[in-house]
Amino acid sequence: MCCQCIYKVRSLAGRHRPQHGPSVRREEGNAAMRLLLIACLRAQTGNATTAARIQSHLHDAGHICVLKDASRCESLTEIANLTSADQFDAALAIHLYKGGRHLQGSRIPFGIIFGGTDINEDIRSEEKHRVMGAVLREARFAVAFTTKMKDLAAAEWPDARKKIYVQYQGIRTTPTETFDWYRFLQNAGIPADTDELRVFLLICGLRKVKDPLYLVDEFSDWHRKEPSVHLGIIGPAVDPLLTSEIKEKIKRSPGVHLLQEMPQDDLHAAMRRCFAVVNSSISEGMSAAILEAMDLDIPVLARNIPGNAAIIKHKDTGLLFSDPQEFVALSKSLMNDPIMEREIVTRAKEYVKKHHSWECERKAYQNLVLGLQ
Repeated sequence: MCCQCIYKVRSLAGRHRPQHGPSVRREEGNAAMRLLLIACLRAQTGNATTAARIQSHLHDAGHICVLKDASRCESLTEIANLTSADQFDAALAIHLYKGGRHLQGSRIPFGIIFGGTDINEDIRSEEKHRVMGAVLREARFAVAFTTKMKDLAAAEWPDARKKIYVQYQGIRTTPTETFDWYRFLQNAGIPADTDELRVFLLICGLRKVKDPLYLVDEFSDWHRKEPSVHLGIIGPAVDPLLTSEIKEKIKRSPGVHLLQEMPQDDLHAAMRRCFAVVNSSISEGMSAAILEAMDLDIPVLARNIPGNAAIIKHKDTGLLFSDPQEFVALSKSLMNDPIMEREIVTRAKEYVKKHHSWECERKAYQNLVLGLQ
């Protein structure tokens, strides 16, 4: 399933002959390209992680892939000037609006990777909808992380259906072996003097679509009754106003902690020591944190939204909740049933291994970019 788009695009390999770019010896004898990859690159965000992963895949194939932060572009002409200088053979963008709009009218061929909020949220804006439709018409191909995301996009732009490929995200976790869990707890203000400690980690950028305050009141009430449970919220402060609101709220919410950002390897190590990973987003494309938790044998409790339900089967590979009260009830059932916990993490690990292969994703993107030659 995860490799489905490889076979769809394999025929692209010999269809176009490269016109320029340094020649290197690669699979199927194609010349290397200089590729521009545009995305919002705020550290420790999903888009930045995805961009770095795709860059690595393309470098492995002999291409040169340069990342450009869409959030730091001062004007829509900045990318146009960059691509008109014959520096790049082709381009990619993550997020149909935030990244893709910079490539509208581009002189070089490009492909699009849907981000999630573009299809789930931005599509409701008339102006963004217009821009995204124009970008999608010009794109050689588009990548959706799930079939549901492809269907939503194709419902809005039916003519684009045949150019949209489904490719699940590839996952590889690299936890730091020397990570100091007890120092982590100390820095977070979480007491580590009990064997009953249960730490839940909510990993997200601090912005409204991630709804980081959704569980705070109910979790804090639970902590007052059971002091051994703690919720840590960790992620970059994307929205400064919301971050200030979160800080004020947490001051009045015992058992809930706002944690400092950390490198991905350390974050993976912290995830491996926590009791469960939590997702409370209003909408998701495909949460890398959920998949990473599954790969690390950590149970996941996620809000029951389409993006999460696409990768979690309730009580099979994780737990889906519809309100904060259900979250607490499911958490308690998980804590009290170690057999269920073990079965969930085992099936989740098998799911990630089968559907979210790093190698499978690597081959898919390497084949897709051949259509940009």
